[in-house]
Amino acid sequence: MVRGGDRRREQACDLELGRAVSLAQQGDEGAFETAYHLVHPGLLGYLRGLVGADAEDVASDAWLEIARDLRRFRGDGAGFRGWTATIARHRALDHLRRQKRRPRTSLIEEDALDLPGRADTVEAVLESVSTRRAVALIAGLPPDQAEAVLLRVVVGLDGLAAARVLGKRPGAVRTAAHRGLRRLAEQLNAAGRTGDGAGDALCVSEDEA
Repeated sequence: MVRGGDRRREQACDLELGRAVSLAQQGDEGAFETAYHLVHPGLLGYLRGLVGADAEDVASDAWLEIARDLRRFRGDGAGFRGWTATIARHRALDHLRRQKRRPRTSLIEEDALDLPGRADTVEAVLESVSTRRAVALIAGLPPDQAEAVLLRVVVGLDGLAAARVLGKRPGAVRTAAHRGLRRLAEQLNAAGRTGDGAGDALCVSEDEA
């Protein structure tokens, strides 16, 4: 479950992002830079889960498209996160088609999870095990679960926004994220490396996933 304090911080961040995007659409370059710094770390982490070492190049292509089409965007800060994630995912899939590869969540790098304040699900994992171990656990999830978890806890999307990015029904994405997080909790508990509360912290409700 996302704690109230974390939810409020996330909402405040999205308010700041929404203001920055609105100003950037009016030509404020400083505001665009602010929006970039608020969104890019999570976006890059997500892309690393899809294309690995090529994430920086794909992110650059995505940001060129984001900048080009910025004036066409309509929505708030949370909506902007979803919009940019959709663009990044399309660029990643195009890249993989060119490379004739399929998305591989096993390519997640350590710093894909080294993102402060995204959600306490990630924090619970990192508090219980090393970052390397957390990455190995997420990399071992089925692809649909791994991508749902990445969108939820790295990019910071809610279930509905993540569903839009993936082109799936919200219920399917919520289920995938819930199962992925529960599997992580079960693996940690089975290893005897979490307390009683750690498994609960890893579980996301139907409303939050």
